[in-house]
Amino acid sequence: MQASAGTVLREWGRLGWIAFGGPPTHIALLRDLCVTRRGWMTDRDFEDAFAACNLLPGPASTQMAIYCAWRVRGRVGAVLGGLGFVVPGMLVMLALAAVFLADTPPDWVRGAAAGGGAAVAAVAVQAGWSLVPASLARATAAAHGSRARWGAYVVFGALAAATVGPWLVLVLVASGVVEIVWRRRGGGAAHAGVHGWPVLAAAATGTGGLAALAWVALKVGALSYGGGFVIIPLMQGDAVDRYGWMTGTQFAGAVALGQITPGPVVHTVTAVGYAAAGVGGALLAALVAFTPSFAFVLLGAPRFDDLRDDTRVRAFLDGAGPAAIGAILGSAVLLAGALVEPWQAAVLAGAALLLLVARRGVVLTLLLAAAAGVVVALAGGPLPR
Repeated sequence: MQASAGTVLREWGRLGWIAFGGPPTHIALLRDLCVTRRGWMTDRDFEDAFAACNLLPGPASTQMAIYCAWRVRGRVGAVLGGLGFVVPGMLVMLALAAVFLADTPPDWVRGAAAGGGAAVAAVAVQAGWSLVPASLARATAAAHGSRARWGAYVVFGALAAATVGPWLVLVLVASGVVEIVWRRRGGGAAHAGVHGWPVLAAAATGTGGLAALAWVALKVGALSYGGGFVIIPLMQGDAVDRYGWMTGTQFAGAVALGQITPGPVVHTVTAVGYAAAGVGGALLAALVAFTPSFAFVLLGAPRFDDLRDDTRVRAFLDGAGPAAIGAILGSAVLLAGALVEPWQAAVLAGAALLLLVARRGVVLTLLLAAAAGVVVALAGGPLPR
C-alpha cells in the first residue's frame, strides 16, 4: 500500500470540492496528485488506466478517480477515494436543487435557472462536436467501410435522442452489437451476444415511482457511452415527458447546475431524483447512478490491461460511441425546443458564440447565462414556469 486510508480520504475529498470544469479538469487534477506530486503512478500507468476507463460506460473521470485510489490503497482506498470525489458535488447539487425546485423559488433563482438552462443546448453541441475528431479518427484507422458505419451510428443516435428519448439506451446498445457482428462477419474474433435485460428493465418501469427513478439512474450510470452529456437524452424523456417530474425549463436548469458544480455532470441525476421524490429520491438516484462505477473498478481493475486489448469491447464502443455522440447533438434539439421566452433564445445565441466561436469555457458561459437570467428577473421580465 502506498498511502493510508486517511490520506486517500483527505486528498480525494479535496479534489471532490475543487473539481470544477468537467472531465479534462478532473483528469488533470488526478494526474497532478498521483503522478506529479506523490509519484504513486507512472505516466504510462496513468495513461493506460485512463484508456481502460474510457472503454467503460458511465462517467470516465469518476471511474478514474476510483481506480487511482484503488492503486494506492486497494479496495478500501477505492471506496473512500470514490466517495471523497463524488459526495461533495452531490451535496452541493442537493442543496441547489432544494432551492431552485422549491414550490415558490425567488424570482432571481428562477431567472438564473432559466438563463443557465437556455445555454445548455449550446453546451451540448460543443460537447458532442468536441468528441467527433477522436471518434472519427478511430473509425478511419479501423477496417474498410467503418467511416460509413460511423456516420450511420451518429445519425441513428441523433434521431433517437430527438424522438424516442427514454428508449435511446436500446439504440446505443444495438449500435454496439451491430458493430461486433459486422466485424465478426469480416473475420474478426469477436462474438456478439444480445442480452434482454435492458428491455426487461425498461418494461418494468412502466409503473413509475421509485422503480422508474432507479431505472433512469441506472441508465445514466451503467449504460451511457461517450461522455457525461449522454445523460441528457437518457433522462429528459423520462423526467419531463414520461413521468412529469420536472418541466423542460427545470431539467435544463438542472443540467446547467451539473456543469457548474464540482465533480461529474452525472450529478444532474441528483436533481432529477429530488424532483421525483425529495431528498430520499435524490440520494437513491445518486446511489444507483454511481454504484456501477464502483463495481466496474472494484471487480475489473486487475483486468484493465486485458480490457484494453479486448477486440469485442473495442468493437462495441466503436458502435455505441458514435451513437452516443449523435445522441448528445440530438439532445440540443430537445433542449432548444424547451425554451419558452424570446430572451432565452438570445441567451442561447450568445452562449453559442462564446463556446463555438470565442472558445470560452463552459463554466464561464453558464455563469454569464445565469447572470443574464438574473438581470431579466430583477428587471421584471417574463420567466418560464
